[in-house]
Amino acid sequence: MTATIEPEVGKSRRRKEDQRLITGRTRWTDNLTLPGMLHLAVLRSPMAHAKIVSIDKSAAEQVPGVIAVYTGRDLDPESAIGMPCAWPITPDMKSPRRPVLASDQVNFAGEGVAVVVARTSVAAHDALESIDVEYEDLPIVLGLENALAEGAPLVHEELGTNRNALWVFDSAEAGTGKSVEEAIANSEVVLKRRFRQQRLIPAFMEPRACVVDPTSAQITLWAATQVPHILKTMAALTLGIPEHKLRVIAPDVGGGFGGKIAVLPEELMCLIVAQKLGKPVKWTESRSETMLAAHHGRDQIQDLTITANADGTVTGLKVELLADMGAYLGLVGPGVPILGAFMFNSIYKFPAYHFACTNVFTNTTLTDAYRGAGRPEATFGIERIMDELADELGMEPMELRRKNWIKHEEFPFTTVCGLTYDTGNYEAATDKALQLFDYDGLRREQAERRASNDPVQLGIGISTFTEMCGLAPSRVLGSLDYAAGGWEHAAIRVLPTGKVEVLTGASAHGQGHETAWSQIVADQLGVPFEDVEVLHGDTQSSHKGMDTYGSRSLVVGGIAVVKAAEKVVAKARPIAAHLLECSEDDLEFEGGKFTVKGTDAATSIQELAFAVFSAHNLPDGIEPSLDSDATFDPENFSFPHGTHLCATEVDTETGRVKIRSYVCVDDIGVVVNPLIVEGQVHGGLAQGIAQALYEEAVFDESGTLTTGTFADYLLPSAMDLPTFTTDRTETPSTTNPLGAKGVGEAGTIASTPAVVNSVVDAVRHLGVNDIEMPLSPMRVWHAVHHGRTDAGDIGSESGGGLGSIDASGGAQ
Repeated sequence: MTATIEPEVGKSRRRKEDQRLITGRTRWTDNLTLPGMLHLAVLRSPMAHAKIVSIDKSAAEQVPGVIAVYTGRDLDPESAIGMPCAWPITPDMKSPRRPVLASDQVNFAGEGVAVVVARTSVAAHDALESIDVEYEDLPIVLGLENALAEGAPLVHEELGTNRNALWVFDSAEAGTGKSVEEAIANSEVVLKRRFRQQRLIPAFMEPRACVVDPTSAQITLWAATQVPHILKTMAALTLGIPEHKLRVIAPDVGGGFGGKIAVLPEELMCLIVAQKLGKPVKWTESRSETMLAAHHGRDQIQDLTITANADGTVTGLKVELLADMGAYLGLVGPGVPILGAFMFNSIYKFPAYHFACTNVFTNTTLTDAYRGAGRPEATFGIERIMDELADELGMEPMELRRKNWIKHEEFPFTTVCGLTYDTGNYEAATDKALQLFDYDGLRREQAERRASNDPVQLGIGISTFTEMCGLAPSRVLGSLDYAAGGWEHAAIRVLPTGKVEVLTGASAHGQGHETAWSQIVADQLGVPFEDVEVLHGDTQSSHKGMDTYGSRSLVVGGIAVVKAAEKVVAKARPIAAHLLECSEDDLEFEGGKFTVKGTDAATSIQELAFAVFSAHNLPDGIEPSLDSDATFDPENFSFPHGTHLCATEVDTETGRVKIRSYVCVDDIGVVVNPLIVEGQVHGGLAQGIAQALYEEAVFDESGTLTTGTFADYLLPSAMDLPTFTTDRTETPSTTNPLGAKGVGEAGTIASTPAVVNSVVDAVRHLGVNDIEMPLSPMRVWHAVHHGRTDAGDIGSESGGGLGSIDASGGAQ
């Protein structure tokens, strides 16, 4: 009797990567030291908008250890080449040139104006103080509506406007739904609300860094990046380096959250300087540089109009966004709000929909993708206004959602945006979440607290969400004018001893690819988990890839691995038949073994590996190799969903917020590794809650970032967060053979509106219908005592001070 092999997919394995990552036995970019390596430091403008009158670098050039000091003019013509933007969302989009180093004008505080090259990092940074730059002030424009006002100062005078682009989707014009204007004119209820998405800073653990070695036949660039393949292509196109002469390596990368999706001026600067000097160079930013000059996220004003019948049936949704691009365009920045365009309708059956987004330039750090990229903003808007509609109608918020969401028997369902959701079961996820949360019991307690006029009020927040994962297929991205495709590549090499190497174009920065991919291949080929090695992040070994972002790794990259494994099995089949002296049709493949039907005659993939290596007895016309590769381009996005419930206690006398309970039930399709999923969900929840309660990037009236350190930009610690109750339901996706849907951004997308809805629910009876994020004690107190607040009422702040919001009951 043959022993049953336990499947790897679904097993909670500890990550292979963690042994080296948590013991320091790894290689971050900044750990690299090459013979003769020089160090770069960048001088950044303290001015948000100014002409550069002169730069005197003579004193800096005399600092001991300094090799050279370059300005933008010194690096011409290379630095005059604009930084790439891969997403021109409209044909008339305004796209100002961003130089590697500013030479004539700076447009945000933190823009680079000079670079010092020295023998040590200390010498390079010391020399920055000796560079004398004379600036001539220019008028500054901050704030989205200020930038669009008549007569506003222009960030880029040559453009003649601060308006970057206007992108519109209308369901009536697209033929996917009815007219929103008719819904507004004919519906019994028309409700308008304005919501604010504050600016956030991706706080990845490892600061950005790059090392360039120009001394070999190929130029090698090591970078702390999420996108080594995209970086290689963009660097080659931008600087004119022959692509086959450039190798990019992303070694172990300490987090990204979208913050390392860019092609950096500093990366191109290192390439330029290294080639100019013929020496290896390194640049590593400080944490304050990360806060100041790495891209920011979010920063939108959302004007929403929802229409409904008196019974709660929604009839239309109109979304008008203003999105702050900052002073320049990021790699995909203009398209980030557009990703949200397809998610504002969420899980609800809107018959009419209109979306319009105006992208705007201001004298601030540019914005680009941040965990969720457009989907958190959309989910926040729709889930907040669903609560507002429930209040307007006098309905229970969950009942309103049930009335309008897509029922499980209605899948596949084509939305008002034209997307087809393949599978889902919102009822099952919600029912499980309500049970775990004790929803009815908490509602009773809430009523009791209100009746007794308890100074600490209880609020319950709901977020029933879906998202589109995978950032594919390529044809859809092409229709949205995105420059790249949405496919992913993988290759499998079967070594003579039966061990397996997997090469993936997905580039990990903390997601656990090495573990999950090993589990997938172990099941597909029937080899031990320990016999699989996963290689990634090096464009020489993994020459094709679209990298990692948008929860695409498993649902696109993982499926490419599956397809490559299927090809290995297909190549092995005729060899197995030949060696077993049978017809291919008589072979069964299961658990890594080819067995002749009705007999005990069998051979495994690992046994075949050496026979292929020796090639002594192969069928005629069969190549001696099992190695295979595959490129997978999905036919559709995947659509995970879930229900998140949050209970908060709000002290009406102090504004203090405490998260008492948080429950989430997510449906992410088939799970490869539950332990990795738990980690992804917990991390996502932390970031979403942080936006609701803690984080905000703030500029003063001169355009200076006032939250440029972790003393001012408040990140929650573990003690500031509650214990999460997590669970899952499962409706497998039909768009890929694993049935997976993606999980990397789910927690971030769903948690922010759940928390804000909960806090507003706690004090709604006191006349509050909104509080602008982050919900600091000051803002909550002000709302309770003065009604709805926004930042203009009480001034911008960041989180209200360390520990002042207590999410765990421990820190105050």
